[in-house]
Amino acid sequence: MKKQQGFTLIELMIVVAIVGILAAIAIPAYQDYIKRSKVSEIAATMGACKTSVTEFFQANNALPADANAAGCDTTANQSQYVAALAVANGVINATGSATLLGTGANGIQLSMMPCSNPDGGTIAGTCTTTVAGTSIAAWECSTVATDDYKYAPANCRQAASGGT
Repeated sequence: MKKQQGFTLIELMIVVAIVGILAAIAIPAYQDYIKRSKVSEIAATMGACKTSVTEFFQANNALPADANAAGCDTTANQSQYVAALAVANGVINATGSATLLGTGANGIQLSMMPCSNPDGGTIAGTCTTTVAGTSIAAWECSTVATDDYKYAPANCRQAASGGT
């Protein structure tokens, strides 16, 4: 009597089918993960500018009018995923570059606004615009493109509250 060796064709086909199904699920999830990590790099780039705006506010008791006044680096080579970085009255705006993978995250716009109330930086809170005589208690991060919410960092998955 001869012992059976190896796998049957049916067993191999089942394994190939299982691997195919797992790949069909994993590949799109991985691509979204890559996009989210690149958009997070945009938020990290804004973080450096956020520090500059905060320092300017503490030193001058007023929000900087633009990126030059704040001391923010607006050169294109600061991150390969940031196409533009601007500051207007303390509000930091960054636009993602076209080098983000695929569609959906290209041109995403993130905005960070200084708030004088601590709950202004939360999704449920409403940001009270920081003015002279107050302090920056929180930062509200938002995105303007509703299609890109899933790519934005968790604290930026909202439309701007507009400030009061």
